[in-house]
Amino acid sequence: MDGEELQKIARDVTAELPGTDQEHRLDPDWELHKVAGKVFMLMTDMPGRPVLILKADPDDATALRKRYPDITPGYHMNKTHWITVQGGDTIDDKLVEELVTDSYRLVVAGLPKSRRPADPHTCNHPA
Repeated sequence: MDGEELQKIARDVTAELPGTDQEHRLDPDWELHKVAGKVFMLMTDMPGRPVLILKADPDDATALRKRYPDITPGYHMNKTHWITVQGGDTIDDKLVEELVTDSYRLVVAGLPKSRRPADPHTCNHPA
């Protein structure tokens, strides 16, 4: 999967998650995806490579980085809680959907219950 396809799939996933907003910052060129004002996904180009930056459970982040060469520590983010995903042979549609949805759930779980657009334990990405 190339980086442009990676970002398109991620955008499609976020469009179906409850309560999400998108913000575009031009300097530098960043696309932020938020739920209740909190960022759960960022998109940008790292020198010529479109990437996703997603929140991840620290244990999962470590395991993902070990298993997938196309997943690295979060670019310009806390390296324990964020991962960077770039296009590559080890990344497929299903993995992108899971990673985006997991990032969303982590952020929603940290919101006060009154601000949650969905239950983080039961919300799933529509198949």
